[in-house]
Amino acid sequence: MFCKDCGEKLTLRFLDNEGLVPYCTKCESYKFPLFPVAVSMTVVNRTENKVLLAKHNGEEDFTLFAGYIKKGENAEKAIPRELREEARLNAVKWRYFASRYYEPKDVLMLNFIVTADENEPIALKEDELSEARWCAPEEARALIRKNSLAEHFLNAALNELGKRK
Repeated sequence: MFCKDCGEKLTLRFLDNEGLVPYCTKCESYKFPLFPVAVSMTVVNRTENKVLLAKHNGEEDFTLFAGYIKKGENAEKAIPRELREEARLNAVKWRYFASRYYEPKDVLMLNFIVTADENEPIALKEDELSEARWCAPEEARALIRKNSLAEHFLNAALNELGKRK
């Protein structure tokens, strides 16, 4: 790890109430790790009996819609922007559901349950997605990429939605 301000190699130093934290001896300051944040969306229809899954170009499995939160943007702005960019759908409403750190991409994923109108035509961002499909909950569970963070969020969200009915 290197200091984002001066480029000096960071060392780990103990900080009360924090434990070992990267430290820059040149800047004489602690440098808490920064990593990107993204939204993950369990997109459901208005009656919450269908889930919209996406398939990325070159992938075999379906996943949830997701996207990075841009600098200066909050999650609430990223949700409708990403869904509109990727599928040309409008997010009607959303609520925060869960979060989890995703180590392979070094990103914090914030999952939201997002309602969209299933009667709107889907127009995919073709350089990113090859398919999107509205599915019944059990079909969605069968199609989602196995042993993935998307599967974890999908199953948890569907379990939560099932409790509310």
